[in-house]
Amino acid sequence: MTTTGTTLVIGATGTTGSRTAAQLTAAGHRVRAAGRHATPVPGTQPVSFDWYAPATHAAALDGADRVYLIPPPGDSDPAAVMLPFLRRARAAGLRRAVLLSSSAIPEGGPAVGAEHQALPALFEEWAVLRPSWFMQNFTGTHAHAVSIRDDGVIRTATGSGRVGFVDAEDIAAVAVHALTDDHAPNTDLVLTGPEALSHDDIATIITEVTGRPVVHHRLSHEHLRDRLAALLPVEFAAMLADMDRAIAEGAENRVTDTVQRLTGRPAHTFRALLQRETRYGN
Repeated sequence: MTTTGTTLVIGATGTTGSRTAAQLTAAGHRVRAAGRHATPVPGTQPVSFDWYAPATHAAALDGADRVYLIPPPGDSDPAAVMLPFLRRARAAGLRRAVLLSSSAIPEGGPAVGAEHQALPALFEEWAVLRPSWFMQNFTGTHAHAVSIRDDGVIRTATGSGRVGFVDAEDIAAVAVHALTDDHAPNTDLVLTGPEALSHDDIATIITEVTGRPVVHHRLSHEHLRDRLAALLPVEFAAMLADMDRAIAEGAENRVTDTVQRLTGRPAHTFRALLQRETRYGN
């Protein structure tokens, strides 16, 4: 593993960014932790960064030689801000870029599909992480987690569709490998947990582990879209509802061995994650 150089982690206080920064520093790597408010992350150099404020980009890039890219949240078409930044990063001398995308977004597709497509042309060393849905959606600050804690309910339009839910700690472990290994992956990596679960399965496991009854309420695509549109931009709400419909149709019913292949250990199960988390209690 390479130990020289500085990694710029964009979104360093987020779900995967914070874990990637922590794992990098624990392994002895230098990290510049970028966020809108330059929030201190233990062991890192904090720097202010805003995707929509190009004046913040030069200082974040200065001295870095690789970057972990987390797209701006809630932007269904971030190419207008991300592509100029990628070109600027390459001109500044960064040689490796690792982009967080999604298993639901192919190269050239919507959202960060254009950035995925651009990465190989801009960087000699690169990777695109395409994780399945996060297990932390059920334990953190995501709407599912809030609904579980407040109402004992998970609401989706996924029907009985299965998902290879993945632990954010495993995503971060793969990100660290992709950022620091002597040989960059130079490909996209679909990341899942070790089993594909329906939301009915998720509700059952939470109930069993925590002792708190949780059920899955199945919504129609239109009902979910309208619920989300009350909280989010209409285009983004429609995209999320479409992803649920894709799950119902089987698009995410798969598991990969990528986590074990790149990290040397098995991916975490959802049950193991719940047992590790402390926010539920019994």
